[in-house]
Amino acid sequence: MKAMREIAVIGVGQTRVDEHWDKSLRELAGEAALAALNDARRESVDAIYVGNMLSGSANHQQHLGTWLADWIGLRYSEALRLESACSSGGSAFRAGLMAVASGELESALVVGAEKMTDSPNAEITATLATAADADWELEQGLSFVAINALVMQRYLHEYGWKHNDFANFSINAHANAMKNPNARFQEALSESGYQKSPMVSDPINLMDASPMGDGAAAAVLVPADTLASSHSPLITVVGSASATDSIAVHSRRDPLWLRAAESSAAEAYRQAGVKPEEIDFFELHDAFTIMAALSLEACGFAERGQGPRLALEGDIRPDGRIPIATCGGLKARGHPVGATGMYQIVESVLQLRGQASGVQIDGARIGMAQNIGGSGSNIVTHILKRA
Repeated sequence: MKAMREIAVIGVGQTRVDEHWDKSLRELAGEAALAALNDARRESVDAIYVGNMLSGSANHQQHLGTWLADWIGLRYSEALRLESACSSGGSAFRAGLMAVASGELESALVVGAEKMTDSPNAEITATLATAADADWELEQGLSFVAINALVMQRYLHEYGWKHNDFANFSINAHANAMKNPNARFQEALSESGYQKSPMVSDPINLMDASPMGDGAAAAVLVPADTLASSHSPLITVVGSASATDSIAVHSRRDPLWLRAAESSAAEAYRQAGVKPEEIDFFELHDAFTIMAALSLEACGFAERGQGPRLALEGDIRPDGRIPIATCGGLKARGHPVGATGMYQIVESVLQLRGQASGVQIDGARIGMAQNIGGSGSNIVTHILKRA
């Protein structure tokens, strides 16, 4: 972002993550988009960026940029869809950010949307797996939960942790989601509930994994220098970076290190001029508890092999050293894949505004959101700051 304009997020909107049998993908995306425009007090934008992964198969609808522009009354605006598996939302946000920061546009609306529950679970699972390596993972019968289970097995073996040492990642997520009206699961989780949860793919049980859901989240971006000095609080994006790794986990030099998370976080830290210890909260991509541990390590919040210790010692709670999943995370807010990255952005903005009712982090000024596509093969990191 060198020599680019500073960008502010002036409007956000979201729907609850749920099984929305009464709403189409079009309605969900439109609801979040219009809420963001209303929050921004804007009637139009120069361009619309839509993050989505599954619409072509799950909803039989492609061409989402034009589709959404038409629906919300912004026909004739530039519009397009971006797909990078589960990081589609974060990638769309970065695309909108770069377009406005470059000076090419003066405003952008970014929407992450996904409608998953209208399709059979087996169909969704198979389609999600297409974000893995088709030749070397998918053809061998591996689903994403199986791939993450293999990684978690190796982690437990390598570092000597027990499966139950990961329980507090899920317990914390559920405790935070209880106070978030937009979360799918607003129920507490106990340690015994975690332990008794049915096994999905050893050692990952049901409470280690995030649930599918329908939902949409959106944000409006403009140059910060175009806003009146009275615009407060001003939330700006001070760091943005993206990196990739091999699509197949077994092709990596080290399957227990998220190199793309390390790389994108390091660049975002550099742009923002901050260190990990200055981050007030981290909206990480806890699709599985093992990914929460690996992300904390790769981003500099824990030593290698020590991610679970932060959960065991309470450092990830709202009053801890590095709060995570402050609105429930993927685990309890839900994981409508293409929308997840934008939920992280919206939740970060609300935290920095001091508007995260019930789940507010005291004194939050700098937040980080990290959206992961595939099994760590595409990772987008953003740092936002309250001016």
